[in-house]
Amino acid sequence: MQLILNLDIPPLPRPITYTDKILLIGSCFTENMSERLVQHKFKTLSNPHGILFNPLSVAHSLDSYIDNVQYHKGDLFYLNELYNSWDHHTRFSHTSADAAIAGINQSQQQAAEFIKEANWVIITLGSAFQYYLVDGNRPVANNHRAPAQWFQKKLLTIEEITTNLQKTLQRLHTLNPSAQVLFTISPVRHIRDGVVDNNRSKARLIEVVHALCQSHAFAHYFPAYELIIDILRDYRYYDIDMVHPNYLATSFVWEHFVKSCISADTQKVMKEVHDIAIARAHKTRFPDTEAHTKFKAGYLAKVEDIQQRHPYLDMDEEKAYFSV
Repeated sequence: MQLILNLDIPPLPRPITYTDKILLIGSCFTENMSERLVQHKFKTLSNPHGILFNPLSVAHSLDSYIDNVQYHKGDLFYLNELYNSWDHHTRFSHTSADAAIAGINQSQQQAAEFIKEANWVIITLGSAFQYYLVDGNRPVANNHRAPAQWFQKKLLTIEEITTNLQKTLQRLHTLNPSAQVLFTISPVRHIRDGVVDNNRSKARLIEVVHALCQSHAFAHYFPAYELIIDILRDYRYYDIDMVHPNYLATSFVWEHFVKSCISADTQKVMKEVHDIAIARAHKTRFPDTEAHTKFKAGYLAKVEDIQQRHPYLDMDEEKAYFSV
């Protein structure tokens, strides 16, 4: 008995390997995938601007890394006892303007260096709705809990989204011709926009992304959105808010991502890395027993073995943990 539809996901022409550097940009779904990549010891840099939902902010952030933009205190605004940036997530906000700018520019510098060597740029788009400041018509990436009357909300057109992302892709390809781009659409429902407008928003993003993939040989699509919405399509796979996919759903997407986007040889190594990660997370009640000493010694040997066979893996933390 077949209980769900099948979705044939073509493998990437050049699958991801452990030697690749992966830059991830976009919505909170990006964070989820990034965490799993980090757990498996891939070389990643995730959301140097913080979580971004709309395509204009994504394009602007990538442009800023390409240009190695540095921010100044004049770029900040003061609200709710914090210095904030309209371009960045609240994780960069601070009670000190100097500290806020230092954190932003440190992240900018890291991203500017990383993007020049990135093998993959994974972009997850969440919403085609863009907020603009009424005063000056400035697009913002985050509202920082500012009063609603400060903003004007607009549903971006397909042409606007395409134009901005197209320019950024061309600039990225000029800077780093070997970089491949992997687009996904976040399956997280932006229910505050309403069910109908959320679907209009997602439809525009999907149309743009497929057009870009057709016109750029280095751009590809992974159907995270379709896996949740069309294949699972059941509220049991959502969190209690009925909006965010739960652990089971994100695990389902991750399994398909690994199968279609990561090389077969790399997948074999990932299983070894995962086994070591589970062992490190194990909490023992009796750390002084001989059994636990043997347990750690056994995994220390596994860490040393995998490091010898795959020297590009950074297992120093695991080696230190099992050595104690």
